[in-house]
Amino acid sequence: MRDIDQTLNDALAAEERDLLRRIDEDPGHVQQVLSLFGGRSGWVSAVLMVLQAVLFVAGVWAGWKFFGAADALSALHWGLPAAVLLIMSLMIKLALWPVMHANRLLLSLKRLELLVVQSGRR
Repeated sequence: MRDIDQTLNDALAAEERDLLRRIDEDPGHVQQVLSLFGGRSGWVSAVLMVLQAVLFVAGVWAGWKFFGAADALSALHWGLPAAVLLIMSLMIKLALWPVMHANRLLLSLKRLELLVVQSGRR
């Protein structure tokens, strides 16, 4: 019975070392952004990014029309929607930053939990 316990402890220690090695360093920025599209709420991030892209393209198009306007009323007609669309695009993109930082925090908590469990076995 003692050999089985020791074998299980050794296997768990090897698995924990592997997990610590894999999550030892913070992932790069691109990997963090791509992780937004995984998991249960990944589809929400994908819909937000598609909406953000549409708003950005519409804002750039309205901005192009704004700079080509001949009179002040026409410039106001295109400039105000361009500004609103570009600001909305930016706000949607910025709404995903807290999710990315929450994922980093969860990763750090998992790393800390593994370290505490590993140090408790010694």
